[in-house]
Amino acid sequence: MAKLTATGVEKWKTTDKRQEVPDSLMTGLYLIVQPSGRKGWQVRYRFGKKHRRMTLGKFPLLSLADARARASEALIAAQDGRDPAGEKEVETKARVEIEQSGRDKIKTLVDQFGKRHLSKLKTGEAVKREIDRHVVAAWGERDVHHITKRDVIDLLEGIADSGRVVTANRVRAYLSKFLNWCVERDIIDQSPAMGVKPVAKEKSRERVLSDDEIRWLWLACNRQGQPWGHLCKMLLLTGQRLGEVAKMTDYEVSGGLWHLDADRTKNGRAHDVPLSEAAQDVLESVKRIKGDAGYVFTTTGRSPLQGYHKGRNHIGERMAEIASEELGEPVVIPHWTFHDLRRTAATGMARIGIPVRVTEAVLNHVSGTAGGIVSVYQRHDFADEKRDALDAWARMVVDLVEGTADNVVRIGEARG
Repeated sequence: MAKLTATGVEKWKTTDKRQEVPDSLMTGLYLIVQPSGRKGWQVRYRFGKKHRRMTLGKFPLLSLADARARASEALIAAQDGRDPAGEKEVETKARVEIEQSGRDKIKTLVDQFGKRHLSKLKTGEAVKREIDRHVVAAWGERDVHHITKRDVIDLLEGIADSGRVVTANRVRAYLSKFLNWCVERDIIDQSPAMGVKPVAKEKSRERVLSDDEIRWLWLACNRQGQPWGHLCKMLLLTGQRLGEVAKMTDYEVSGGLWHLDADRTKNGRAHDVPLSEAAQDVLESVKRIKGDAGYVFTTTGRSPLQGYHKGRNHIGERMAEIASEELGEPVVIPHWTFHDLRRTAATGMARIGIPVRVTEAVLNHVSGTAGGIVSVYQRHDFADEKRDALDAWARMVVDLVEGTADNVVRIGEARG
């Protein structure tokens, strides 16, 4: 037997054969030294009439002192009539069976997270969609216990490197909430997202499409066709939020008016959107796919459009094609999002003289101009003003597309 010391174990020389070195201070404990240089600990004992061996761990992850402590526990258990090696085998087998059953797979847990937490939130459906798109798509088959902080960082940086910094930061927030939920349910001990900072500081979004880009966008929508082309046109003409337009149903439209109940809007305020002639033409041109829900923009009839990022990319690619054809050289159009169409509509209405308060009424947006006493006592919903504003904006879009908008005509001048 060798008198093992911490320094001696670390400096123990390897040979061309496997070495089993017994510890003189702890009977039954062995230092195992492989020809490759790897070292580990093993304890040996008798269980009934059988000689048993149990691996304790690798060195240096398991120090000499800790190895002696674990060996002592195993030997005491054996003296009490237990078989620690057998117990460990049963435990390992059970853990493997759990992992193989998929109980702790990311996709399984995300589905549970959606049902037990996100389903209670107004924005839960959108959050679930983003988690599925970015997290489940990358890690769906992996066990949550195997996800590391490095995995989280790599995932987020990959999203950011594709030009979607804001999306990366949103996914970080959603992923942190999901992993914290796993901690609360005692699925994992600690969230691997703990301490992970936002990928980058977000800048205030100010992207507004230029007149040329509006024209290229409209022509790209014509070229792309249903469903993304029609959806994109409605976003531009109405200035409403993506989720509200994407989930539009025929039941909500009556004549030239689109009504959204309070549970269909982001701020929980019922909203009426007058539809311009151009907007009505877009709706009439959509080939309906039958479904009980009556969705206008759908590919199945059972659910509204999904995969917004891909849809936007399709339109963006068509825009670049049309711009390049028009200018006779390759054109790179700066990145834009569907939400930028809402900002473009608001900016366009400002250009033609629409008062800010009316524009906010069109967008169903509440800010300082609608706060205080006005928001409490003023019940006027600007119905006529909203219709005039959206009609004027639609005329401007059509003029830009047809190349007749040489000069912006302000709404006051148009009435005169």
